Amino acid sequence: MNEWTENIILADADYIDHVAFDLIVNFERMIGRRIPPADMSRWVECIALDGGLRNGEQQTTVVLLHDKGKGGLQNFRPSRYDTELNGQAFKGPLGEFCFSAYNSEGMTTKEDFFLDTLLTIGSQKEVKRLMVIPDEALYNKVRETIKRIDEADDSKRITVFAMQPMEGGAFRQEILGYSLMAAMGIRGEEVRNEK
Repeated sequence: MNEWTENIILADADYIDHVAFDLIVNFERMIGRRIPPADMSRWVECIALDGGLRNGEQQTTVVLLHDKGKGGLQNFRPSRYDTELNGQAFKGPLGEFCFSAYNSEGMTTKEDFFLDTLLTIGSQKEVKRLMVIPDEALYNKVRETIKRIDEADDSKRITVFAMQPMEGGAFRQEILGYSLMAAMGIRGEEVRNEK
């Protein structure tokens, strides 16, 4: 990646796919209807909104890191890394979203690759807004990496997404499940009616 956009979404693709699967299984049982795979474009727009983007002409790069040997996501559409996501883009009210998909094959573990990518992206002066969706097992290391980024440049707006509030850090937090529910077409009133 030679040119950096002001807005970056960095996601552990295997983790978001796992969370999407869990939500589909649980909500199908809870609300009694089939839940479709998450709409990838709708999901990244919801992440961007939660990360502070507003309507306008801007560019956001979506970086999906995945395990080697995985050809795509099981619970999102579009889902294939090589043909449907990597190098593809779409334009909406929040501007243009460009996708890149990478694995750590032959280089390092996916966890170290994620942390190194986070530090590299966070260190770029062009990047003003960073939305991070790590596997929750990496949360403490992500928090430490963001602390290093923040010490170097505290002007960045960094938002970390998790399934539950996590212990502090120099960043904003949002709940990942809300964006996934929206991308799957699960409406709040359906959930409220089941309580």
